[in-house]
Amino acid sequence: MSSSQDDTASRKSSFYDDKDLEQGFQDSRPMSTATITEPAFTGTANEAHEEPPRTCDDWDGPDDPANPHTWSKSKKIYHSFVPASIAFVCTLASSIYTPGRESVMADFGVSAEVALLPYVLYVLGLACGPLLAAPMSETFGRRAVYMIAIPIFALFILGAGFSQNIASLTVCRFLAGVFGSPGLSIGSATLSDIWQPHERAIPMAIYVTTPFLGPAIGPLVGGYVAWAKGWRWTEWVLLFFTVAGLAPTLGMKETYKSAILKKRAKALGIAPKHPQRTHLQAAKFFLTSTLTRPIHMALVEPVVGLFTLYIAVNFAMLYGFFAAFPYVFETVYGFGIRSTGLTFLGLGVGCVVGCAIIILFSKLVFKPQVQRSKEMGKGGKVPPESRLYIAMIASICLPVSLFWFGWSAQAGVHWIAPVIAEGVFGCGNLLIFMAATLYMMDFYGPMYGASAMGSNNLARYVLGAAFPLFVVQMYERLGIGWATSLLAFISLAMTPIPFVFYVWGPDLRAMSKYQRPT
Repeated sequence: MSSSQDDTASRKSSFYDDKDLEQGFQDSRPMSTATITEPAFTGTANEAHEEPPRTCDDWDGPDDPANPHTWSKSKKIYHSFVPASIAFVCTLASSIYTPGRESVMADFGVSAEVALLPYVLYVLGLACGPLLAAPMSETFGRRAVYMIAIPIFALFILGAGFSQNIASLTVCRFLAGVFGSPGLSIGSATLSDIWQPHERAIPMAIYVTTPFLGPAIGPLVGGYVAWAKGWRWTEWVLLFFTVAGLAPTLGMKETYKSAILKKRAKALGIAPKHPQRTHLQAAKFFLTSTLTRPIHMALVEPVVGLFTLYIAVNFAMLYGFFAAFPYVFETVYGFGIRSTGLTFLGLGVGCVVGCAIIILFSKLVFKPQVQRSKEMGKGGKVPPESRLYIAMIASICLPVSLFWFGWSAQAGVHWIAPVIAEGVFGCGNLLIFMAATLYMMDFYGPMYGASAMGSNNLARYVLGAAFPLFVVQMYERLGIGWATSLLAFISLAMTPIPFVFYVWGPDLRAMSKYQRPT
């Protein structure tokens, strides 16, 4: 990305100016758009003077109807619904399977650990999102990714439902996760194509909540379906959700600027002045920007390394709870498969509350800071550390919620107590994720911030796949109180992270090898 593009991005003052680079943010960078001209003119000199060569390197003015920023509000809402629904479906698919695990054990004669593999491998497949979405989105555009990846996702879900052994079920769900992940990871980039910076707060807050809400709703839906119809119907119902989520893409228009301009140039018969990036150049860029740089930043940059670890552990706990909560509520409260599914509503409510807090923080705290900055002649710029207020509060809520959940369940108090604790955890998890993401975007700028979030995405889904493999055994051996307390102590050890960066963030920026371009 050119320095001029970075400078433009740095002047955006909305709460979500850089949010479009989260999770699938690698895809939001525009391809270089070289000036494109028509073939040499062969007419008279006067004709050539009257009709200069056309170009397709930018919009035809601020009112260009092809520019998504000029679309009507209803059209923008429609195109925002597509990535939100797909993000919801792809994350719903992770946890909707878990209530049917005992049915899988009975059908295929496998242990509880083996029956958990289709869930674990699906989560691992989601880690592939940015690796696939970056080249696909850059080459084909946003709409093509949805239209290519999600139908293949649906086919593998169909295959999972028809599986006759645990191996085919596991492989189908893993590949479903792989092909569902690109549609999940480019959603925020799609919204940044559609909404101007000052319009993004509410759409982005709602969109980012859906990947947290999907896993919370999954056990509720899966519990009733598995109880009534068996585990196969968890896949069939998921297929119904997928069709409902994919159907709106049929009326969707392309939103990616480079793809729109490329299509326009082709329709007008305009050839590029400069050759397109070769496959070798594309491969080199992919290796350095999408793979190597995120890993290097996680190793040498304290902000990236610590926030990646913090968010990854929080996600791992969240996904581990989808295996642990059924054990807790069945053992202590005698809940059945349907009642246990209902308890996950606590996480869902917590996510909704977190979304509301994010919007209120944007309106009541961050925007006034931006306005004061403008009045002081600073161009609306505020220190990145302003993003960390909600993270500092949430970092205290997380260990409190874990201690609350573990010992209230251990003592057998009314079931509403651990359910409320779930809600506090879900809210805190979402707030930390959002604050850390926005902080890293402000800290490093759009280009390096995208790489920082790339390492974060990989780490959180890899750990999210690992935790469910041992969390139930940990609860069985340590007991509910101490097992959850162990997680709470880990969370407590990470509580100082946002406070440390709030105090020493400016010094770390000065020492960073990936300083934001100025």
